[in-house]
Amino acid sequence: MAKPLSPALSGRFFLVSTLPTAAGTVFVLVLVWAGAPDPVRFERAWRTAAGLKAGELLLLVLGVTLVGVITMPLQLSLVRWLEGYWPRWLAWPAAWCTALQRRRRGPLGWPHGNAVPTAALVQREGERGAWQRSRFPVEDHLLRPTGLGNALTAAERRAGQLYGLDAVVVWTRLEPVLSDRMRGAVAEGRDALDAAARFCVTAAAVVPLSVALLWRSHGWLLLALAPAVICWAAYAAAVHAAVAYGEVLAVAFDLHRFDLLTALHLPLPDDRAAERVANAELSRLWRQGAGSPVAMRYDHPPRPAEPAPQPVVPPPASGAGP
Repeated sequence: MAKPLSPALSGRFFLVSTLPTAAGTVFVLVLVWAGAPDPVRFERAWRTAAGLKAGELLLLVLGVTLVGVITMPLQLSLVRWLEGYWPRWLAWPAAWCTALQRRRRGPLGWPHGNAVPTAALVQREGERGAWQRSRFPVEDHLLRPTGLGNALTAAERRAGQLYGLDAVVVWTRLEPVLSDRMRGAVAEGRDALDAAARFCVTAAAVVPLSVALLWRSHGWLLLALAPAVICWAAYAAAVHAAVAYGEVLAVAFDLHRFDLLTALHLPLPDDRAAERVANAELSRLWRQGAGSPVAMRYDHPPRPAEPAPQPVVPPPASGAGP
């Protein structure tokens, strides 16, 4: 709040927190200004909005900003909920949704038995396999109850897996050594994912409020479908953003995994087999902590030579010429 207004209403905070909160607030306020739960007249809402004074607008902006600031730390929890990390008392719905996601994924591998692999069939199965790898984890025990959870889990498993790296524990160490261009691409993908997730949760919260306000408005009750449709569209957008975000993470590991080893003063591997073994040990160390018996040999770069000391010239005697 101490910063100027323009930085506060720009960037990630505006896209992820302020914009969804403002959209949901304006939708509910328009219904209230139109007379809900009494008969709705939208010309009344227009007159009320046009008659707002500067102080009232300022209070509205401050209220939306305050709600955005308070809910911003909850962003990770909101995404985790949409991923399907639900409490134990929702175990039965989670199991049912997970089975539904398993049927949606379909069988892995070649499902046609001894069928002749024609060019068209191979092309179609290749596209299906690429879709499965980008949307679902290969291991059945990692399947989540939601499409977003499966897309993000697949991204976590796919990034770094070719090189023996566990993306979940390695990413916090890899991100600081990324190039500016790569870091910008990662931030852009994460912002798109978080913004879609926040729009989904905000629209879902607006649906019951809209139903309660429009319950006695007869045909106007259909307006409650608007936030429901936005919720569905935002969730679909979040799944697509998660798939794109996973591709960016994989590229970050492809291009900058050696930069991480250099920053850790670890020797660069000679081939892929040695790389996978060393990376697996490194991932196990960070996953299990100090109790993991991992042998490492460090590769410290040579220190630059210190400059030779300059000779000390005594000052000239008093009264002497130049």
